[in-house]
Amino acid sequence: MTKIAVPTREGHVDNHFGHCDHYTIYTIEDKEIISREDLPSPQGCGCKSGIAADLQAMGVSVMLAGNMGPGALNKLQAHGIAVIRGCQGDIERVVSLYLAGQLFDSGIGCAGHSEHHCTGH
Repeated sequence: MTKIAVPTREGHVDNHFGHCDHYTIYTIEDKEIISREDLPSPQGCGCKSGIAADLQAMGVSVMLAGNMGPGALNKLQAHGIAVIRGCQGDIERVVSLYLAGQLFDSGIGCAGHSEHHCTGH
């Protein structure tokens, strides 16, 4: 069983995970979604909030994100959460692409906290 977190705003991947409305947590078994739940976002800087520890405690091992700064990326990875940046669009579609092996990390992150919008492409 795998748990995947997606920073969400209005049913879409939020462009910057620290600013999302909530995290949609998917439980996956045999490449099928077996449950979905929402976790409210603490809002603000993802590298300074406790969200990485909260997600780890929930059993999350993958984050499908739009973008994030290096501090947040490092914090998530330190908590055993693999991060795929550059995701965009409808969260259900993004999870389906991941399960089909069609999502790859963009390798591009936000340069700093002053950026309000980052693109993963």
